Formats: sequence, C-alpha cells, structure tokens
Amino acid sequence: MQHLDDDKPKKKVTPYLLYCVSTAVIGSLQFGYNTGVINAPEQKLRTFFTNVSQDRYGEPFSSGTVTLVWSFAVAIFSVGGMIGSFSVGAMVNKFGRRKSMLINNVLALLGGGLMGLSTLSQSYEMVIIGRLIIGVFCGLCTGLTPMYVGEISPTAVRGAFGTLHQLGVVIGILVAQIFGLEFLLGSDALWPLLLALTIIPAVLQTIMLPFCTESPRYLLIVLNQEEEARKALVRLRGTEDVEDDIQEMKEEGMKMSMEKKVTILELFRSPNYRQPIIIAIILQLSQQLSGINAVFYYSTGIFSNAGVTQPIYATIGAGAVNTVFTVVSLFLVERAGRRTLHLIGLGGMAICALIMTISLSLVKTTPSLSYLAIVAVFGFVASFEMGPGPIPWFIVAELFSQGPRPAAMAVAGCSNWTANFLVGLGFPKLEEICGPYVFLIFMVLLILFFIFTYLRVPETKGRTFDDIAQGFAASTGKPPHSSVPEAIVVENKEPPPMSPTEKFPMVSLPSETK
Repeated sequence: MQHLDDDKPKKKVTPYLLYCVSTAVIGSLQFGYNTGVINAPEQKLRTFFTNVSQDRYGEPFSSGTVTLVWSFAVAIFSVGGMIGSFSVGAMVNKFGRRKSMLINNVLALLGGGLMGLSTLSQSYEMVIIGRLIIGVFCGLCTGLTPMYVGEISPTAVRGAFGTLHQLGVVIGILVAQIFGLEFLLGSDALWPLLLALTIIPAVLQTIMLPFCTESPRYLLIVLNQEEEARKALVRLRGTEDVEDDIQEMKEEGMKMSMEKKVTILELFRSPNYRQPIIIAIILQLSQQLSGINAVFYYSTGIFSNAGVTQPIYATIGAGAVNTVFTVVSLFLVERAGRRTLHLIGLGGMAICALIMTISLSLVKTTPSLSYLAIVAVFGFVASFEMGPGPIPWFIVAELFSQGPRPAAMAVAGCSNWTANFLVGLGFPKLEEICGPYVFLIFMVLLILFFIFTYLRVPETKGRTFDDIAQGFAASTGKPPHSSVPEAIVVENKEPPPMSPTEKFPMVSLPSETK
C-alpha cells in the first residue's frame, strides 16, 4: 500500500470534493433536525390533538388518550427510520448513490408538507403520517450519506469526512432546539411551520445534487463504466493522475466478481462477513444504548430536577457542546484513530453517568450539586461526540468492501433505529421505576461496550477498504472472498507463498482468472 502514502497530490481536498461532501451532509442535517424538532412543541401538539377531538367528536380526548397519541407521533418516526434504513441496500444497488439521495428528497417534501398543513386540515393523522414518512426519509439518509461520503473521499481524510455526517446531525438538532423556542417558531400559531421547515434543506439538496458526481466506486465496480469513474475521480482529486485509485477499485471489483451476490443472510452465514457485521451492529448499539437519546429527549426535565430555572436554555447549551465536540473529533479522528476515540468516548460517558447519578440523587439535600449535574450532562454529551456519536456511522462503510457494503449499511442502520426506538419508548418507564439511578443501567452498558471495543474492534485509520477486508480474512484464516463457488476454492487449497513484507495474506485467484 506504499503508493497511497507517497502520492500526496491525490490526498488534497479539492473545492469540488468539499462541494459533493457538503451536499450529501445536508441529509445528515435533516436527520438531526427531525430528531430534535418534536420536543419543543409538545404542549402545542397535545392541545391541537385535544381541539381536533373536540371539533370532531364533541368532546376532548382524555389525558391518557392525548399521551397515547403524542407518544405514537414521536415513536412512529423511529419505525419509519427502521423501514428506511433497511431499504438502503436495495435502493443504492438499483439507482446508485446520488440518484437515491435525489429520490429520497421526495419523501421529505411529502412528509414536511403533511405536517405543515395539519392545522389547516384539522387532522392529527397528518402529523402522524408525516412523521412516519419523514422517519423513512431519515432512515435512508443515515445509510446514503455515510456511504456516499466514504466512497468519494480519499483514504487519508475518509475518517474526518465521515465525521461530517455526525456534525450535520448535531447542527440539525441544535437548529431545531433554537427554532423551537416560543418567540421563534415554537408558538401556538407557528409550530406547523417548525415541523414543515425540513422542506427547505430538501429543496436545496435537490438543486445541488445534479452537479455532484456519482460515486466512482459505484460507476466502476457496479456499472463497469471505467471512463466515467476516471472522469469523476479527476474532478474529485483535482489531478489527472488517478491510476492508483482506479487500480485499487479494479482489484476490488475483480474479487467481487468471484463472489456470489451478498445478501443480508450471507453477512451472518459467511465467516468472512460475520465478524465485521457483529462489530458493526455492536458499535451501532453502543451509540444508542449509551443513553445519549435519553439525555437529549429528557434533558429539559433533567435540568429542571437539578434546579435550573430556565432548563430550555441549558438544553440548548448541551446542543452547543454537542456541536463543538463533534468539530473536535473531526480534527482528531485521523490522528488518534477510530478505535482510540471510541474507547475515550465510552469511558468518559460511563464516568459522567456515575457523576450524574450521584448528583441527581443528592440534589434535594445538597442543592449545590445541581451544578455538578449540569457539568456531568455536558461531559456526557462531549464524550459521546468524541467517539460513539460519529464513528459507528462511517466505520461500517470501512469494515466492508463494495459488494457487501449496502447490505451491511442496511443491517447496521436498522440496528441503530431499533435501539433508538426501544430507548425512546422504555426510558420514561425506567426513569419512573429507578429515578436518578436509571443512568447506572447505561453506565453498565457503556462498560460492556468499552470491553468489546477494546477486544474486538480493529483500527481502520489510513487503510483501504480492501486492506481492511483482508485483515478480517486473515483473522478467520480463510480467503477474503470465500463465497466463490466451491469448485474454484478446491483448486486453490494450497495458496502461493506470501512475501514476508505483506501486511495481510494475499488473495489466491484461480488459474483461469489470473
């Protein structure tokens, strides 16, 4: 892999590469915005549901029914996310990366339109259906954006650019929190506009995407359009000399041609894919089961319990810390590495969860501990953005080669959304049962994820996709693409001797294809 280290011109970040990455990351911003936007207008929506019931049926919903409808409107977003994330693989294989993002924006326009027109139509069902459609849209975004960004980025900056997905998410959450303030769009009259605002970035991305290139890896490996892939690389890298990139993709494509089509079941059946897919799923679970969404969804309540007089501004402060530390991880990820940052983040969150538990349990007897609770929340959020926030999204694209990548992204995304749904649904009841000790549950989970990451997760910094795939193959003691027809594998029981300088075992190709 010496050529990747020696050839500096190919590593440079060009304005066109930045344009393509920024355009894709608009989808990440959408995901963050729609995650955070529903919390601020909660009371307005409850009142709306009650008024609609009064107009339709002559009597308002009971408080229990209003809570049920509200909870359903919140939870349906995650259900849509599961559907969308599970559809990523089929969509990108059929339409490609860029066209899939274009098609996906239709869902944002439809979902945002339904929610924006709900008060005019006096229909709470439009809010619920709109949230479902927006959930599908965001589920697709969580797969499409990291995949596209990972495939167009040079190896040297792939981790930093991968972090931009999470930066888009946290900026979206912060924007939603600010716009949701009462004197902006969180009022009785303007909350439908707050929910419909997601249409604007969708329109912007739709205008910008036609000027972006399709993923060169998709063009060459899937469509076999070498000349188009070469043109795309020249524009992205800012140099005519893209032979090393082309050669790397050809080698990956050649190995792919020996594989059967990789289905989701094959990811778990094949020894070569089983280890990376388990790692991908556990990393996604470490993000959601860390307790971060419990803090985001209920931070206002946590700050109120800690005695903060204006908890909404403390919540916005947490969003600002969230954004700042995502930027910090952007600069650290290519220096410290993915695995190291993830370990630092998990460890920091576990310590902060313990401090949060102690301070919240003693705040009534010692009011000054409320400040410690706020610091612990801020530290929890900052630690999350150092590792568990950004890294699980883009490391999945790094753990798999072109063939299994779409299916792997679908499985990982669905795991993330399922865990998100369970935390959102279960945390209020857990908090009711456990009180301030609820964060001890997350602390235990964080320690378990720390141990797993330390023992099983490889470092992917500065390595090509094929290099990483061969690393997993070496650990299983089998060729990287052992899903080739059995007859071919038999012919090569004795692989050629390896050069002592090789980092990973070489792939033995059958004599007919050499």
